[in-house]
Amino acid sequence: MSTPCTDAAVQARRQTTQVMLERLQTALTTAARDHTPVTVAALARTARVSRTFLNQNQQARALIEQVTRASRSHPAVSTSGSGSGSRAQPAWKERALNAEDALTQAQREIRTQRTHIADLLGKIRDLEHDLPEGSLQRIVTENTTLKQHVRQLTQDNQQIQERLTSARQNNRFMDKRIADLEAQLAPYLTIPTLRP
Repeated sequence: MSTPCTDAAVQARRQTTQVMLERLQTALTTAARDHTPVTVAALARTARVSRTFLNQNQQARALIEQVTRASRSHPAVSTSGSGSGSRAQPAWKERALNAEDALTQAQREIRTQRTHIADLLGKIRDLEHDLPEGSLQRIVTENTTLKQHVRQLTQDNQQIQERLTSARQNNRFMDKRIADLEAQLAPYLTIPTLRP
């Protein structure tokens, strides 16, 4: 006797298994196309399934058996003979051409960057050349002096901020003290008027 929850769980399990089988089929097709050896570890990685699934599921085992049987019956597909060499050659040729294009582009980019760096270094040298003798040392000294002055002003500002905070706290304390004294004096300041 099944319940709706059990039926739903069984249906979800079947759907998950079907998705894993489809991924396995795609991995097997890719392996056959690329002439790569079929191993359980490689299939598990490529199909994103566990090795246990590949070993225990009957449909998965049947798919793997079918591909391995087909590769045994067509030795030219699984070996590196003339058949596989002619099929694999365009893929390697394309990869080599892509690598050459990437290398050419990288070399072009490096040349551009080197030219840009040389231009910037030339501008720096021109700026240094236009400065009178000893002015570079004077600028460095002034910069150091200004940094020290900024540091001193920052410390002074921090001290003033601390003093201001203390003064505000003292002012609040004094205001509270005055309010307490006024509250204590209030009964004495109100004198009742005498009637004749």
